[in-house]
Amino acid sequence: MPQLDFRLKQGTFALDVKLDAATGGVLALFGRSGAGKTTIVRAIAGLVRPTAGTIKIAGRTLFDAAAGIDVPTTQRRIGYVFQDARLFPHLRVAANLRYGQARAGSSKGIEFDAVVDLLGLRDLLARHPFGLSGGERQRVAIGRALLAQPDILLLDEPLASLDAPRKAELLPYLEALHARTNVPIVYVSHALDEVVRLADTLAIVDGGRIAACGGLADVMSRLDLRPLVGRFEAGAAIDTTLLRHDAAYALSYLAFGGTEMAVPQIDAEPGAFVRVRIRARDVLLATQRPEGLSARNVLAGHIVDLIPETGAYAELAVVVGGQRLVARITRAALDALDLALGSPVFAVVKAVAVERIVRRRDSSGRNAE
Repeated sequence: MPQLDFRLKQGTFALDVKLDAATGGVLALFGRSGAGKTTIVRAIAGLVRPTAGTIKIAGRTLFDAAAGIDVPTTQRRIGYVFQDARLFPHLRVAANLRYGQARAGSSKGIEFDAVVDLLGLRDLLARHPFGLSGGERQRVAIGRALLAQPDILLLDEPLASLDAPRKAELLPYLEALHARTNVPIVYVSHALDEVVRLADTLAIVDGGRIAACGGLADVMSRLDLRPLVGRFEAGAAIDTTLLRHDAAYALSYLAFGGTEMAVPQIDAEPGAFVRVRIRARDVLLATQRPEGLSARNVLAGHIVDLIPETGAYAELAVVVGGQRLVARITRAALDALDLALGSPVFAVVKAVAVERIVRRRDSSGRNAE
């Protein structure tokens, strides 16, 4: 994964980036448009030159201003997929893929047929790019980048130009990429739903700086970062294991840290790794275990962080089963319930409000299939 410590200025915009993502998997660069995400990956690829600092990938120095090192883009062993696929229009899909293979400086064992099968390209090989959908073109672009045998794959908002059905078509392929190829990925996006689904490590970019970087669940649940995430999207990601199904009621039960959670039935086998996303606006808090509710999940925990705002709201972090939930309540409720750091509470979450994502592997790299 990248080790970045560089400065760069373009016009009035300045980057000052310090990032050391030591773990593998998928690193997401998340932030608003104009925050500097794309400029960071362009610097990694050698498409823009920092004014100072260093860029390293897998321990290999690609740029060092003080030492006079600036490895040319063509020698950096990086696969770059842009927002638009940038395929060669006069070449069929097979020839576009072979072009990436021909440019490989060395082999990492990523084979043509394996990439074709991974990305579902077998039926497209004889077609030209103009006859493909947006999602199909992006799959071909990813395949071409993989066949160049990269040390790292940079995906610069690959879903940004796609409509909702095409995004839904491409996301399962993106999920499979690292699990099947073991190539580290830097994924750029300003869409939090994509990030929650794909990322192991999350770096939030704001104003040309890395505001935070860490495991997805840890960064998502930090209350101090909520202005950068957005009030509507704020919430928590929790990693769970599928425990069992209740076929009579079409429910599945998830386990984490000795706690169980009911959700609408998941199409997976018990033991599967499941990431759930729970928005702060979907969590109710009670000081006593409530009864007679339609909500299926009443989760015991305690408050570990609290930020009262000057307006109507307050936001709290609650540890449940060793993981953090985020709740948004009114300040009136905060005062009426006399909530404070350390207060024991029950978090109430409707089963239908929980977003479920079955992943192929967890952040530790353990296969979940």
